[in-house]
Amino acid sequence: MSEVITIGEPMIMFVADEKGDLSKVRHFTRYIAGAEVNVAVGISRLNHSVSLISRVGEDPFGKYILSFLKKEGIESDTVSLSKSHPTGFQLKSKTEAGDPEVVYFRKGSAASRMTQEEIKKIDLKGARILHLTGIFPALSCETFEAALQLIQKARENNLLITFDPNLRPTLWNDEAAMVSGINQLAGLCDVILPGFREGKRLTGKKTKEEIADFYLQKGAKAVIIKLGDTGSYCRRKQPDGIVSETLVPGFKVDRVVDTVGAGDGFAVGVITGLLEDLPDRELLIRANAIGAIQVGNVSDNEGLPVPDQLNRFIQNAKQTEHKTHEERNMKAL
Repeated sequence: MSEVITIGEPMIMFVADEKGDLSKVRHFTRYIAGAEVNVAVGISRLNHSVSLISRVGEDPFGKYILSFLKKEGIESDTVSLSKSHPTGFQLKSKTEAGDPEVVYFRKGSAASRMTQEEIKKIDLKGARILHLTGIFPALSCETFEAALQLIQKARENNLLITFDPNLRPTLWNDEAAMVSGINQLAGLCDVILPGFREGKRLTGKKTKEEIADFYLQKGAKAVIIKLGDTGSYCRRKQPDGIVSETLVPGFKVDRVVDTVGAGDGFAVGVITGLLEDLPDRELLIRANAIGAIQVGNVSDNEGLPVPDQLNRFIQNAKQTEHKTHEERNMKAL
């Protein structure tokens, strides 16, 4: 089995080739989307093995997704085919400011019909980390129960469980159901990865420290909070009971092309950092860097780096920061 296991819905994504309302766009470019797929791509590109659990339709979209997973080195033996339900897809607008408009066509999709029975057949022996998001459990009552089943199975096999809330309000019946469902899942996981605004929405707390403590008290070992372009924050409960914290600033991004996928890139940095036993500071630097790289690319995962690209980005940023610091010191003289 791969080092990392994740479960989710891969989708076809059509990105507008021109700006404007999606109803008026005439031409689109096809990509692959899905938070868990993005994470799997990033993990594979950093030379770690990863498997995706999912289901796609026995249709042209499903075939394209399976071909994509193979090309990216993602293990897909745990992706099944459905003759009765289609592969989901989405449309995304083109924008140079703020988040793009995204419209989903995933109701009744093949992935939304996955059940606990399918999870029971999966062998997790040899895996080290299970990564979940709040998207797959929100697709249907069946997928929520399947996610719980997978968490239980991961516990039985001593896997570390990472969880990114990745809120999708339109997939839930209402706000209360979303908050309750996400926090139930988070309470069963080891490392929680909320964005700061997500954390406030889910916990009712106002500071990063309070948000982190909310989940530590629920049993998490560590809470890593995405702070946008200002960086990230980790609050960890040590084996001796002492709580440590690490705050790392973000990387300067000259031009933001597309913010979608940045959080998934951040998760790639955290998960691979955990696999490599990186100290929290180095882990956050990596996570911040991958998120910063991803916002410079139009698709959700095409910009995810290989090791040389990642190391070069971090080193160049450090050199730029050092040069700026020296220039400030010279001016002060």
